Amino acid sequence: MSSTEHADQVVHDVAVIGAGPAGLSAALNLVRAKRTVLLVDANRPRNAATLRSHGFLTRDGISPLELRKLGRTEVEGYPEATVVQSVVDLVAPDPDTDTWQVHGSWRGTELEARARTVVVATGLREEFPALPMLRAFYGTAVHSCVECDAYDKAGQPLAFICETDDVVDRALLIAAWTDDLIVYTNGVAPLDDAGRARLAAAGIVVDERGVEDLEGDRSGMTGVRLADGHVEPRTGGFVRPVWHADLDWLRTSATTSTSAMSGNTAANGDTPGALEGLQRDTQGLLVVDRVGRTSVPGLYAVGDVTPPGPEQLIVAAGHGAATAAAVHRDLVGGLADLRDAVQ
Repeated sequence: MSSTEHADQVVHDVAVIGAGPAGLSAALNLVRAKRTVLLVDANRPRNAATLRSHGFLTRDGISPLELRKLGRTEVEGYPEATVVQSVVDLVAPDPDTDTWQVHGSWRGTELEARARTVVVATGLREEFPALPMLRAFYGTAVHSCVECDAYDKAGQPLAFICETDDVVDRALLIAAWTDDLIVYTNGVAPLDDAGRARLAAAGIVVDERGVEDLEGDRSGMTGVRLADGHVEPRTGGFVRPVWHADLDWLRTSATTSTSAMSGNTAANGDTPGALEGLQRDTQGLLVVDRVGRTSVPGLYAVGDVTPPGPEQLIVAAGHGAATAAAVHRDLVGGLADLRDAVQ
C-alpha cells in the first residue's frame, strides 16, 4: 500500500475482531466513549448449535443467536460504529503509520482497514470426540458448559464424555446436579488411582471402554453405545471439547505469506511470521493482564480466546466492558504511559 493510499484510508480508533458477547460489549462501551470502532463479524459463533443460553441477567433462556443479533443492532445504532461482515485473514502492525492493518474478505468483498488499536474477540474452535451422532444431540441433550446447562439436567441419568486430563474436576462439578453420572474416558483421558478414588467417593461411575456413538431419535438422546456393543441408557450429558485458538492471522507484517504461516505450530502458538512478542499459554490462548492487555502494545484480547477459555456469556460480556475502559484510557493517556505489565 502506498503512502497516498495510507493518507486516504480512514483510521479507526479501535478494530474489534469478533462479535460475540465479549466483542459486542467492548464495541458498545467504546462507541459510548466516542471512539470510532470497526466491528468485524465473521458470523461463526461457537455456540451456534445451542438453543438457549442461561445466566445472562434479564436474558435468561434467550437464544445465543438472538443475543448476538440484539447486541449487533445496539452497536450499529451509534454513528461511531462501522460494522462489517468479514473473515479476517490478516492483522499486523504498520510501523510506518503507527497503526494496525486489518484485512479480510466475505463473498468476494475485501476488507481493507486501519486502526490505532485492536481488540481480539474471536473466541475458539471446538474439536469434539469422534462420535457420529454427537453433533445431532449437541445443544439439546448434550452440552459443554456445566454452569449454563446443568440446571436443566438436574437429577437425570447423565453421561460425561471427556478425553482430557481435567476429567476428574469436571466430573465432580457435574455431579453437583445429579447422583447418576457415568464418566466415559473413551480409553483416552488419563486417570490415576487417586482420580478414580475421588470419583468413586462421590458416587461417580467411570467407564474407560471405547465409546462408539450416542443413541437416540427425534425425541432426544436415549443412551451411550460402547465399542463392545453395550448400550447404557442415558438421557443426556456433557462433553469436553478440545478448544483451539485459531490466530494465524495475527502476523508480524502484511508481507508474511499465508503459506509461511501454515507450518507447524508450537504449543505456544509460534509459527513463522507470527506476531513478535505475543505471549500465549500452553493451550495457545492469549495471555492478558486483568483488563485485557496482551504483551503487544495496542493489542487487546477478551472472552474465550483468553485463559481460562470458555466462560458464561455474561462473564465474557463483562470482560469486554472492562477491556473497553482500558482501551479508552490508554488512547487518552498514551499506550506507553498507562500500560500495565502482563503478569
